[in-house]
Amino acid sequence: MATQGAENREYKFSEIIADPAIRARWEKVRKYFFLRESTYDMSNRCNIRCEGCYYFNGEKQFAEENLHVADWKQLMETEKERGITFVVLAGAEPSLVPQLCQTCYDVIPLGCIASNGLKVLPREIDYRIHISVWGNDQTSFEIRKAKDMLARQIENYRNDPRAVWVYTFTPVNIDQAREVTELLAENGHQITFNMFSAPVGYNGHLRHTPHTLAYTRATMSALLNEFPQTVLFSPYNIVAHTHERGLHDLFSCSYPRMNPSTDIGLGRSFRQYRTDLQWDRAAACCVPDTDCDDCRHYAAGSAVVTARMYRHATNPLTFSAWLDYVDTYLAVWVRGYEKSTNLCQEMIEPPKI
Repeated sequence: MATQGAENREYKFSEIIADPAIRARWEKVRKYFFLRESTYDMSNRCNIRCEGCYYFNGEKQFAEENLHVADWKQLMETEKERGITFVVLAGAEPSLVPQLCQTCYDVIPLGCIASNGLKVLPREIDYRIHISVWGNDQTSFEIRKAKDMLARQIENYRNDPRAVWVYTFTPVNIDQAREVTELLAENGHQITFNMFSAPVGYNGHLRHTPHTLAYTRATMSALLNEFPQTVLFSPYNIVAHTHERGLHDLFSCSYPRMNPSTDIGLGRSFRQYRTDLQWDRAAACCVPDTDCDDCRHYAAGSAVVTARMYRHATNPLTFSAWLDYVDTYLAVWVRGYEKSTNLCQEMIEPPKI
């Protein structure tokens, strides 16, 4: 296990992974370095309407829906030929078009679906399913206009190993995270954490402040310590996503919207398709129409932080924190991947650019 003080001298990479625990974790996660993602808006319709929704901002919501299975199959086959190995199905609500989700799965069998969980996706679509939670049922009704939302989500996905709940922290629901986590733990489910990141132009009460970021950090830490089998997170996830500086400022975003390079990585491979199967490189990121300066989104971090391996491979402590982050990302996003115990229990500061 990494120890404090390890950052006080320079290390070769071979020295860092000489530690058996670090080497084992490195060998575990690097098997998944073949993953290349793109995202797809499956539907421009939703069965609820949430305050601060990313989808119903910007122009993507006005794209015409293409509901032709043959067209989606052709797109997926083209994406596979292009080197895409992992798909993220989102949009407004993907569960409204299960036939299109099935088509994507049939061609590219690694992926994830972001859903509000109010409509069950067929078991044959064996992707990871991220079920969004924005607080307890009272808050969900106030912000999402849906009654008994968490109870319905749990019932819909009871004993379903595809499901992981994604709790989005806002300034108004921090104290409710324990209630939600306890309920999910009692029902044998797992949860991971997200941060509300304001859409462009949003100045409502859900935007975080330095105070709410610090309070969220303390709450996440307590829940991670008390529910280690339920909470899929690490201390470094907490640091990266509750920092006063956003992800782009800390790590330099890799997505095309903020990254002009087309030479390597996401700048070359990533696309964000709208419901008409078109894409716009200038707008392409994992959560389009987010205010980039305020972005602390879990989906963004899964690529932005993990892409900065060499910046973290400077000493055993920092590299262990990065490995924990990657291990968490894979457990949250990849069906069947099991998270290991975190190597680094310290709240380390992200390496400077």
